[in-house]
Amino acid sequence: MIKALCPCRLVVLISGSGTNLQAIIDACHNDAVPAQVVAVISNQSQAYGLNRARAASIPAQVLDHRDFAGRAAFEAELQNLVDTFVPDLVVLAGFMRILGENFATHYTGRMLNIHPSLLPDYPGLDTHARALADGKDQHGATVHFVTPELDAGPIIIQGRVPVLANDTAETLAQRVHEIEYRIYPQAIAWFAQGRLALQHGQARLDGRPITP
Repeated sequence: MIKALCPCRLVVLISGSGTNLQAIIDACHNDAVPAQVVAVISNQSQAYGLNRARAASIPAQVLDHRDFAGRAAFEAELQNLVDTFVPDLVVLAGFMRILGENFATHYTGRMLNIHPSLLPDYPGLDTHARALADGKDQHGATVHFVTPELDAGPIIIQGRVPVLANDTAETLAQRVHEIEYRIYPQAIAWFAQGRLALQHGQARLDGRPITP
């Protein structure tokens, strides 16, 4: 077993309301996750998740991608900002920017994302509507290591919900969110405990390959 990092320092990147961020903050506060959120960074100044961070006395900063000439310049500055907080793990929690190869590679094995589908199904946007359009009987969410390929990193954990006959994209999304609030803290806890690692391009838990 890999020795746990103590304490595990988390930097969380957000763009919106921060409901997954709140679940992570609560799990850390309740000792369900042996980690500390040391900073929250958003590319949107009006993101409500910044208020959640400040309410928990967590440093909250804004780095607006529109203030930069291009993605490379924005990501270089974002990397510098993230690294000032010396994170053990970078957590993408509704961060609505596609990250480039340099940024993803810099945090190889140290950056997680949660995606609202059962990957590899439905990478990208509008996952709930796409699942309904395809007549799926199950849907869910996936936590994975971040790699340069969009939503294609090694899978860590998935949560599933049934698709009901009267579901809309909104009702399905609501149930998937409830799953997200459970599986994301779980994945972070495994990392903080030293049980989860990315080795040779494969997610491993307690040294064993994870098979979704």
